[in-house]
Amino acid sequence: MTASAAFLEDLVGFGRLLRAGGAEVGPGRVADAVRGLDAVGLHDDRDVYFALRQTLVSHRDELELFDRAFASWVRGAGIEALHEQSVQVLAPAAARRSGDDDGSGGDDDQGETSARGASIVEVLRRKDFALLDDAELEEVARLLSEVGRVRPRRTSRRLRPSARGQRLDIRRVVRRSLRSGGELVELPTRTRKVVPRKLVVLCDVSGSMAPYARALLLFLHATAQAGRVEAFAFGTRLHRLTSDLAARNPDAALSQVSRHVVDWGSGTRIGASLKQFNDEYGRQALSRGAVVVIASDGWERGDPELLRREMARLSRAAYSVVWINPLKGTPGYEPLAQGMRAALPFVDRFLPGHNLDSLEGLAGVLAGIERRHAA
Repeated sequence: MTASAAFLEDLVGFGRLLRAGGAEVGPGRVADAVRGLDAVGLHDDRDVYFALRQTLVSHRDELELFDRAFASWVRGAGIEALHEQSVQVLAPAAARRSGDDDGSGGDDDQGETSARGASIVEVLRRKDFALLDDAELEEVARLLSEVGRVRPRRTSRRLRPSARGQRLDIRRVVRRSLRSGGELVELPTRTRKVVPRKLVVLCDVSGSMAPYARALLLFLHATAQAGRVEAFAFGTRLHRLTSDLAARNPDAALSQVSRHVVDWGSGTRIGASLKQFNDEYGRQALSRGAVVVIASDGWERGDPELLRREMARLSRAAYSVVWINPLKGTPGYEPLAQGMRAALPFVDRFLPGHNLDSLEGLAGVLAGIERRHAA
């Protein structure tokens, strides 16, 4: 199979994955996606993300599905792994459809066992963290280890060789011209490297977040294991968890956290905690140019005006602020709490965070955050 045929097969598989989730993706949209990727190239995940989103997403309510699908792709090896990822995600749906037909192939015990296992995973993806038992939470922790690997990225000032670059690589031009007696036969180019961007995560462990705190801290541990992340917890005060979450075993890491976070399950002072973060760590440029993720339900016992001021400070320093709220996954939810209303004007993306599915959506958002242009 030629490289172009393999690439087209991967892209068709990605389209099938979206269509299986309910998106309106047909051959015409796939053809548009091919033309879009041909224009932007495949060397930058953000360019690929927006080229595919522009051509394959037709409705606003399909964005979350697309983000989850793209996150599964990014966790793989790139374009080449897309087809395999698509088959793995589509297998449970295909197994259920075949079981609803005439029962052919139903005697394959291995296939039935595989389908049951896949179905359990799908149930866990959609089950609210507050309803998980210990065994289910252990399985979710294993799945979160994959989700936590995704990182936002940025364009570095450093350059790398690239066939699609727009800057001449003068040294390579001179070296290669010597082979041809000084004739400029080749014009090698360079482009800027794409490197991971700083990620800062602040997790609310107050009493109102108790049903979700353990699962969110497991996600925080998985994120910390991938490196280049600063982790904090807050209730009535701020606690830095980066060193506590360095342990590879999640239970050992959470045990360390529980010993250091003395206000676990207490009241919520988001504004005061953010002020402590801005005063102490903001001055160390920890948030400068970073993507900051805040996991909280927004219930504030302190002064909402303080929260508003500190969110404004954080927004000015950070590259992007993402707020995940477990309550947002509840049908009919509206951000009526004073703290949430004070924070929202300074939030770039407001997402649910109540189950594994929503955290996969967060991973897709982090992978596709667009580089802001300087004013």
